[in-house]
Amino acid sequence: MSRSRLLRRLSACWLLGVFISGAVAADDPLPISVQMALAAARLPPEALVAWVAEVGPPGNQAPRLTWRAREAVNPASLMKLYSTGAALELLGPAWTWATPVLAAGRIDARGVLHGDLVIQGRGDPTLVIERLWLLLRQLQQRGVREVRGDIVLDGSAFNHRPGDPADFDGDALRPYNVQPDALMLNLKSITLGFVPDVPRKVARIHSDVALAGVRIDASVPLTSNDCGNWRGALKADFSDPARLRFSGSYPVACGEKSWSLAYADPASYNARLVEALWREMGGRLGGRVREGVTAPEAALLFEFASPPLASVVRDINKFSNNVMAQQLFLSLGLEAATPQLPQGAPALASASAAMSAPALPIVLPPPGGPQIQQNAASAAPFPAVPLDTAQAARAAVSQHVRERTACTQAEVMIDNGSGLSRSSRSSARCLGAWLQALWASPLMPELSSSLPLTGVDGTARRPGRIWGSALGRAHLKTGSLRDAAGLAGYVIGTSGRRYVFVAILNHPNANAGRPVLDALLDWTAQEGSP
Repeated sequence: MSRSRLLRRLSACWLLGVFISGAVAADDPLPISVQMALAAARLPPEALVAWVAEVGPPGNQAPRLTWRAREAVNPASLMKLYSTGAALELLGPAWTWATPVLAAGRIDARGVLHGDLVIQGRGDPTLVIERLWLLLRQLQQRGVREVRGDIVLDGSAFNHRPGDPADFDGDALRPYNVQPDALMLNLKSITLGFVPDVPRKVARIHSDVALAGVRIDASVPLTSNDCGNWRGALKADFSDPARLRFSGSYPVACGEKSWSLAYADPASYNARLVEALWREMGGRLGGRVREGVTAPEAALLFEFASPPLASVVRDINKFSNNVMAQQLFLSLGLEAATPQLPQGAPALASASAAMSAPALPIVLPPPGGPQIQQNAASAAPFPAVPLDTAQAARAAVSQHVRERTACTQAEVMIDNGSGLSRSSRSSARCLGAWLQALWASPLMPELSSSLPLTGVDGTARRPGRIWGSALGRAHLKTGSLRDAAGLAGYVIGTSGRRYVFVAILNHPNANAGRPVLDALLDWTAQEGSP
């Protein structure tokens, strides 16, 4: 029997089962191509939720297609559309994080700080190794060459207890499992490079960052095996955070490869990184690098500004960066829970204040009212945030989404802002209404351009997708967990009309159903009839 005839028979049987069970209820009929894709993937119709509508004012016209659209399901990384969209509207695209750098002691004419240096984290997710170098370079340009005391890393701004990196899927070394930190340096990860040196019959190993007190094997023997499971062949041993060992071999057929890892001891990562980089730059240190809180007498030296929010949102959505998304989410909670400063007082983030970003329209004071702890000799206020930062973020984003969409509480449940969660929920209708609201916003270009372009960039460039007529015609956020897969964003039809598109699969075999999502997307781009 030919494959096409088999698919037609499977589809007929599937449709008959749906008819008998009454599963379709009052929903629109699914396009035949989608029905066939569901049958081929052996997925029931209940695994899919979908909502497709032409862009325009919410409620202005009926959707082109709804399928179980009010059912709240796990949207995976599509949840980033809520957190990034809310951040753009609540903070403004030009808003920036500011990382205060303070001195608890005098600086003499020789560039010696007689006391502690403090780097105060405020949630900036962009402090990768290059930008940390720029921060320390600014410090040296301001005359500080030696710290006689300690370098204190203050990550206390988030009133949030991080979980175990292995909690989500049991793999603590996956970079996406790094837990949030108000002082997030280089995403607490390392990238190991493997470069074959054929004459010496070894692959040389290098790391993108140096960590104080950490040794990494310099090389591993080459073999003539095929590339295959090259990571397994290395026989890596990461059980000792201070010693990264490889007792296996590396296939020469692999060429150059890289392996990104979350550092095995995240609590010590920042201190190791700062110490190694400071000394590498010629800085001298009399004490040690340690975690701590800002001393009341610390005086502000300068604030190190991040790139604008619109740029950060682009990185989050294009590449579905979970760590950056959670940093942004908790930063929204921090802003929501931070009391407004009196007239003339210095801003928490001077760069954002200069852009006159709108204040968050949510007030979450603790009982008795919030208090500001002002550093006596500092221009950088450090507010007490007694309210859990994650709770404040959930309240701020949920309130904003409901105000903009009239979604019910049962239709959208926000957990950590990234979608790396088993408890996040959204209906297709609610996510569609949110995308409609964002389309009508002045910030639509920033949000839309942050989404991967089908087949061209970001997560939408990965092999194996059949974009069909939607190739290069849709800006879509992708989402994937072991039991969830989804697409959501904006599609240009062949007529030039634009559509909001939301499709999510929840099923133990959801990832086998990607052709279902692709088929519905192709139908939307072709503007076909069910």
